[in-house]
Formats: sequence, structure tokens, C-alpha cells
Amino acid sequence: MNDILQLVECPRDAMQGWKSMISSSKKIQYINALLKVGFHTLDMGSFVSAKLIPQMADTAEILQGINANDRKSALLAIIANTRGAEQAAGFDNISYLGFPFSISATFQIRNTNSDPVESIERLKEIQSICLNSGKKLVVYMSMGFGNPYGDPYNLDILSGWMKKIALVGAETISIADTVGIATAGQVNKVVSEITPMFPNITVGVHLHSGTGNMLEKLDAAYSAGCRRFDGAINGIGGCPMANDELVGNMDTLKMVKYFQQKGQLKEMDMNALESSRQIALDIFS
Repeated sequence: MNDILQLVECPRDAMQGWKSMISSSKKIQYINALLKVGFHTLDMGSFVSAKLIPQMADTAEILQGINANDRKSALLAIIANTRGAEQAAGFDNISYLGFPFSISATFQIRNTNSDPVESIERLKEIQSICLNSGKKLVVYMSMGFGNPYGDPYNLDILSGWMKKIALVGAETISIADTVGIATAGQVNKVVSEITPMFPNITVGVHLHSGTGNMLEKLDAAYSAGCRRFDGAINGIGGCPMANDELVGNMDTLKMVKYFQQKGQLKEMDMNALESSRQIALDIFS
């Protein structure tokens, strides 16, 4: 098992459902501060419908304002179709394109206007764009621990779709608890059973959670061997396409403390993290 931790900070996930519009200048200030901390990746924006996610309409402007000379993290942008992938691929400072794939047909149509079968074909086109532009594909398995729509779910369904995505060429697949319904026990079971099936792929988790069982779910995934985690400072965010009530992300600050107790994140700049926290308090108030 690779014991190197990949901690992904997700300001995009925090911002996208925020009710009041955040200025582009404030976003640039925040992302530039986060880039000094030492996260593996920064999920900084998305090239999706501005009508559906208006908070992300200025992602191209944000990318142009990023300080390329003073950053410790790779940049990831979320895309939902080939048009968005082509836009994102035009920016040299983006390393990863992230695609939300759901094993819940209801949510996949709601989120990307394509069912899972159509989305696999779309992923093939997006992977081609990645290869031609020097980007890497990250796929998020939305509703990866179940769904509130009554769509079929079990580990065989999850692993079956992940095998199809692996064949497309994705090197990273992150299993997402999109609406925060997973228990710690389920997180442990899914991660421990799924991860060995994909020895050549980085399997991560993108968990949404309230404060009640956040640390239990975090520990469950880590104990099961997961070494890639997504979070957001102060736990802000969630998926606005899944539920009107945003569940919240895993709180990066608590995750950092947990991982440092495990001997991880020794090179993280804690002063830069605190500076970022102060900006977050200003933005999300």
C-alpha cells in the first residue's frame, strides 16, 4: 500500500453552492493563499453551465489571476462534458480535469444531462482531450455509498462502473458520499473491498459529512487503506445539484490535525493554512 497521503482542498466545492456571490478578486486572493499551504491538489473551479452553477462562471478569470510562481499544489477543474474539457485544457496551469460520474442514473442525468452509459462515452472523449493536452483525468463516483432516489446500489454495481472507468484510462477515482448518507462502517467496508480491485489506480474518497460523525468516517477510510482525501476549510460546501440543503464537506482543519497525528503532512505550511482560514472566515460569513 502506498502510504503517501494526497490531501485535496476543494474551494470550488465550498464556493459553488454559496448563496451570495463571491467576487472574483476575493476568490483569487483565497486560492493564491491556499496554493502556499502544501496541498497535493487544489480543486479550484469548474467549466460547467453558468446558469446551473453561477458561482463558477468566472473560473477562467480566476485562473488568469493565479500566481504561477508561488504555488505548491496542482490545480484541478471540474468539467461535465467535452466542451468544458476543451475549455479547461486550454489553461496550462491546470493539471487535472475532474468528471462527476454517478452510478445513480437519476443523479447523473440531473448533474450532467447524460445517463451513466452515455457518460462513459463522454469520458472516452474527455480522456482523449486530456491525452492531447497533457492533462490527467480524475473521476468522482458520485453517490458512491448509496443514493436518496431509490436507484439500485451495491458494491458490485460500484465496482462494475469503476472497471469501465479504469478502462477509459482514469488514473484516479474518488468515491463520493455526495449527500452524506454513509456510515463509518460503510465507508470502511467500501474502501477496504474496492481498493484492492484497482492496484494501478489511486482510489480516494470525497466524503460529505456533518460534524457528528466526520472523524469516524475519516478514520474508517484511513484505516481501510485510503490515502487520498478531499476536504474544505471549515467544512463549507456540498453539492447543490444533489440537495437544496448542503451537507458540508470534511473539515480540512480537523483532517490536518488527524493526519499529522498519523505522521503525515510534515511539510505543510501551518502559517499559510491559518492565513487561508482567516480569508475563509471573511468569505463564508
